[in-house]
Amino acid sequence: MPEYIVLSPEEKKELFGLCRKIQHNVEEKLEPTDYLHLKRYIDKAVLEGKIQRNKFGLNPILLDIHTAYLVGCEIGHRREIAVSILLNRCVQTGVVTIEEVSEQFGKNIANILAGLSKINSLYAKSPTVESENFRNLLLSFANDMRIILIMIADRLVLMRHIAESDNDEARRLVAREASQLYAPLAHKLGFYKLKSELEDLVIKYTEPEVYAELSRKLEETAASREDYMANFIAPIKKSLGNNPHIKYRIKGRTKSIHSIWQKMKRQKRPFEGIYDLFAIRIIIDSEAANEKSECWQVYSLVTDLYTPNPHRLRDWLSVPKSNGYESLHTTVMGPEGRWVEVQIRTERMDTIAEHGLAAHWRYKGIKSEKGLDNLLASIRDTLEHISDEDVSDNKFKMELYKEDIFVFTPKGDLFHLPKGATILDFAFCIHTGVGSHCTGALVNGRNVPLKHVLSNGDQVEIVTSNSQTPKHAWLGIVKTSRARAKIRQALKDIGARQAALARETLERKFKNHKIEFDEKQVDRMIRKMGFKRLTEFYQQVADGFIDVSDVLQRYQNMLAEDNATNDTIHSAQDFTLQNELDKDFSNDILVIERNLKGVDYKFAKCCTPVFGDDIFGFVTISGGISIHRKDCSNARQMRQRYPWRVIEARWSDKNKDGKTLYAVNLRIVGHDDIGIVTNVTSVISQESNVILRNINIESHDTLFSGTLTLLIDDYSKLTKLIRKIEGIRGIKQVSRG
Repeated sequence: MPEYIVLSPEEKKELFGLCRKIQHNVEEKLEPTDYLHLKRYIDKAVLEGKIQRNKFGLNPILLDIHTAYLVGCEIGHRREIAVSILLNRCVQTGVVTIEEVSEQFGKNIANILAGLSKINSLYAKSPTVESENFRNLLLSFANDMRIILIMIADRLVLMRHIAESDNDEARRLVAREASQLYAPLAHKLGFYKLKSELEDLVIKYTEPEVYAELSRKLEETAASREDYMANFIAPIKKSLGNNPHIKYRIKGRTKSIHSIWQKMKRQKRPFEGIYDLFAIRIIIDSEAANEKSECWQVYSLVTDLYTPNPHRLRDWLSVPKSNGYESLHTTVMGPEGRWVEVQIRTERMDTIAEHGLAAHWRYKGIKSEKGLDNLLASIRDTLEHISDEDVSDNKFKMELYKEDIFVFTPKGDLFHLPKGATILDFAFCIHTGVGSHCTGALVNGRNVPLKHVLSNGDQVEIVTSNSQTPKHAWLGIVKTSRARAKIRQALKDIGARQAALARETLERKFKNHKIEFDEKQVDRMIRKMGFKRLTEFYQQVADGFIDVSDVLQRYQNMLAEDNATNDTIHSAQDFTLQNELDKDFSNDILVIERNLKGVDYKFAKCCTPVFGDDIFGFVTISGGISIHRKDCSNARQMRQRYPWRVIEARWSDKNKDGKTLYAVNLRIVGHDDIGIVTNVTSVISQESNVILRNINIESHDTLFSGTLTLLIDDYSKLTKLIRKIEGIRGIKQVSRG
């Protein structure tokens, strides 16, 4: 016979007490039949042993009733959410079906339970939120705010009740998921009260010593804080008392442990060095038409009494946050030279700040449906474009925590983006095509580049060009996951097209040389060259890192080797020794990798390194080494895209006699004065071991520009020569090519 939950006397008392609270406090009363059906289904699930205590030894039924009370009473939601929470376990255990729920309780409750079923199925596969299931879990409830709220409340109730559990590992897992998922979502949706409690409990379970120490210090300083707040508030009350038309209440609020701990780490100060441990909130009972004017009037009274910090004014009255938060924040200098944050808002704004955007529904005449839909759509969009890399890097968490800014199109359309978003983010927010062809923008009538960071209230007109295409560098410019995902996809599509074109080019080259393009043999050659994917090989051909003629030669050599026979078999050691005997390396001017011998190398033409430059080696497709300067314009791309082909290289001491000369290009710009080129060549001719090999000069109005090709023996001499040329009158710039 299956085990079922036996309620202790204490649990029975707690259960009946919570049920009475729910019955009396839920805004929309539960119907009499609701209690009968709920009791019948829950009793059946318990008697059949389908609801058992969780891994913490807690009674799930009690937890559900606590969650229903939290959502239905503390936050102010209605019958459908409370019933959905209490029925959820019965649906999951098969005691009642979604169809039966729809018939007995209504379609709304059935829809909520269907969403919760998806989430429970994911947790059934794995109790941890790893990247494989993470996006699916989030998207399962990103459409319906009620489901999000139930999940957040359910996690908070669980964390409230596991403090005494001995299962520390499971408790840390619950806390980690709260930190990673539920607290950021609560923040984004404006459930600040839930978010603060979740964050405090996370610290309690993951950093218990920190939590205990800060709790103790807050308790020890509580009396002095209350005295200070009373002294600070007294003049404000007196001033407001002289304005009888303003109805208000004032309360002081100590900041959360999580907030204090983050401030201590950010400012690198001890608890005693954090002065703004609390905030003062002035809440006005105001008519809707007078809300803004009365808030600003109170602001004026406060700043007449205390000096404000002009850099700490936050006006969320004119443009509320995307989650509906409205308030006026300022920081003023209080007694004893201490900064105090003052928040000014109305009763309606305070309810929304405490209970989230859904609290709009409690106020008639407030059109929140569209704002709520837009917010949920933006959250879903963020989650849909989160990659596994972003999950592992916790980028999505930071994005959910980011405060939004509002920007306008020239037509007045309003868009909200996370703080720190750039022109490119905005362009991709409008449309993928606009983002892909974006070249810049006009912000408030001024031309700005792609990386320009937008500010709240900017008017933005995107400038596009059909010739523009996404670049890899754009990934370092954008801040939003949507833009990042769109750029990655565009680059992937471009790469696929380029790879297809490169393959066609290779096939044409084979045909011109009357060589059969045997796909299997070509694939074998590509894999022998070290490529795991054919697309990567063709992409390198398209990018010019692999020469088509070299590929053709390698292919012919491979076929010749296949056809050749050799009776004598040498070991790898014999081969290496023979190569070393055949060549004298005593005069090598480079040390490659760990004294690697028998390797062909050449100096790259793109950066023309000379003795003394910081250098590195890059393995070419032909097997030789190309030597580049570390500040070469191609170096970053090589290291990012082909790190396995980058090797160490340094200069040996063989060039100190100055017998070896290196070709180097100098780019020179100056005023087109008579004799200036002669002065440049004269300076060069006076240097020993420096040969002017080529000079190419072009004139543009009053300026000239040109390239000098020199042969020189080392970096220090080149640096001195550049300084001498820069010292010639009329020369504006000298740089290495």
